[in-house]
Amino acid sequence: MNYRWITRECKDENALQEIITQLNVPSPIAKVLVGRGLDTIDAVQRFFEPSLDELHSPWLMNGMNLAVDRIGRAIEAQELIWVHGDYDVDGTASAAMVLHFLRKIGARADYHIPSRLEEGFGFTPLSVDRARAAGASLIVTVDVGVTASRAVDRANEFNIDVVICDHHQAAEEIPNALAILDPVKPGCDYPFKGLAACGVAFKLLQALAERHGHPELAYEYLDFVAIASAADIAPLEDENRILSHFGLELLNQYPRPGFKGLVDCAGLHLGQLTNASVIFGMAPRINAAGRVGDPRRAVEMMIQPDELKAFRIAQELEHDNRQRRTIDEHTFEEAIQQAEDQLLSGSGRALVLHSHDWHAGVIGIVASRLVERFHVPSIMLTTIDGVAKGSARSLKDFDIYGALKQCEDLIIEFGGHRHAAGLSLHVDRIPELRERFDRIAADALTADMLKPEIIIDAELQLNELTPSFFKFLNQFAPYGYKNNRPMFHTENVVSADGVKIVGNNHLKLRALQKNFAIDAIGFNLGDRINDCSNGKPFTLVYTLEENLFNGSSTPQLRIKDIRPE
Repeated sequence: MNYRWITRECKDENALQEIITQLNVPSPIAKVLVGRGLDTIDAVQRFFEPSLDELHSPWLMNGMNLAVDRIGRAIEAQELIWVHGDYDVDGTASAAMVLHFLRKIGARADYHIPSRLEEGFGFTPLSVDRARAAGASLIVTVDVGVTASRAVDRANEFNIDVVICDHHQAAEEIPNALAILDPVKPGCDYPFKGLAACGVAFKLLQALAERHGHPELAYEYLDFVAIASAADIAPLEDENRILSHFGLELLNQYPRPGFKGLVDCAGLHLGQLTNASVIFGMAPRINAAGRVGDPRRAVEMMIQPDELKAFRIAQELEHDNRQRRTIDEHTFEEAIQQAEDQLLSGSGRALVLHSHDWHAGVIGIVASRLVERFHVPSIMLTTIDGVAKGSARSLKDFDIYGALKQCEDLIIEFGGHRHAAGLSLHVDRIPELRERFDRIAADALTADMLKPEIIIDAELQLNELTPSFFKFLNQFAPYGYKNNRPMFHTENVVSADGVKIVGNNHLKLRALQKNFAIDAIGFNLGDRINDCSNGKPFTLVYTLEENLFNGSSTPQLRIKDIRPE
């Protein structure tokens, strides 16, 4: 991959010096902080020491009073509350969390997660019919609903109230629900817009817990929020950073039976779980429940109090995840062939791929892999009941929801946000969608935007890697979107004792600069061996990580890119 290197500017020298002197922070760490906008003593202290006291009041979210009042009346009258979720991690975790909490405070509550293959995405009139048949008089949606006007209208016909908890962009027509909790909906002044759906649902729990006189009760559910926020790639800044920090702490120290079973099946270790553990270990297995089977199993696993029963469900999901990976690989290979042909015939800036035979459960994953492979916005479509349905994934600089909005006349329905969306359309409209989407991408994306970039936080001399440096660096966690591991840049490095290729084309060396040496590894960078061998000096761009081996931990550089001097 040929990267652009972009170094963050540290514009405020006074702020930099103040942080270095008053907080005794090493200069490279201070540069990372100021470059990321943390340019006051107060901001740095709040970043390094997250506090639940810094969470925003849930009552600032538009519609919260109405939602809490209605749920309170339902609990008092023992009405059935119907929780409607979605089949991904954010949707199932949100449903499990709300269901468990409502039951704990005395509500009669049940739930539904639509089948990806039989019902498709979203809150639909069919969902309302299910709730009505069960005897529900109040529906609480999580991770869906903000575009579901038809379903809400149907609920209103039957005098079923609807409370929507969502984090997606609203359509032009706002559903006529009793209350809509969505920080990005028009007219909502909630101060933080980056919550995952589980974060929005947590704000509802927070308000309900306060109303019941036990505000601390909501904090018992932060493990759900941490898992859903990581899986949904929610920005780890502001409130999300606090929620994830304490949620991961809870997950590591007091895991629920379902999460413990998942950790065991994924070969992870309690006490060492990070955002990355969730994204690459736990989330694919939770998602597998809905990709190749019944998504309700994920909810049942998360709320299951019995450790053995929870572990058995986790084992099922492990099996399904292996099956999903096989389907995923086959689909990816077919998609690559289509993609290469399409990039040559079009502008080379977008992909709209379709096959009648692709499995609906993996096309979102494959769309993400296509973006990684070709670095263009990508739409993957399969055919379900004669209609093309699929997933769209995007680059940082391209608003895929906005692009689909420009194709609205070709689409039956769509929903999502800037980086990811779902859509359906008639199969015969696909060529027209492909042509228009390609034109939109060609107009919006420059050649530079198509070249992946590395954002470098600060230059670093290897002899600055002191115990104090690592003490402050460790406080940047949890890492994730909008709070990536700091990326450093070091010039005039040589390999201390040769360069090796290890594993599957990984570059391994001992980086030496000014008599300071440290182990370094570059995954999938074996073809760059000539840039750093035979004593030639080179420049590294890298993050720092702990290398765990035989029970001991040592720091090492994880090379992102390398250039000969």
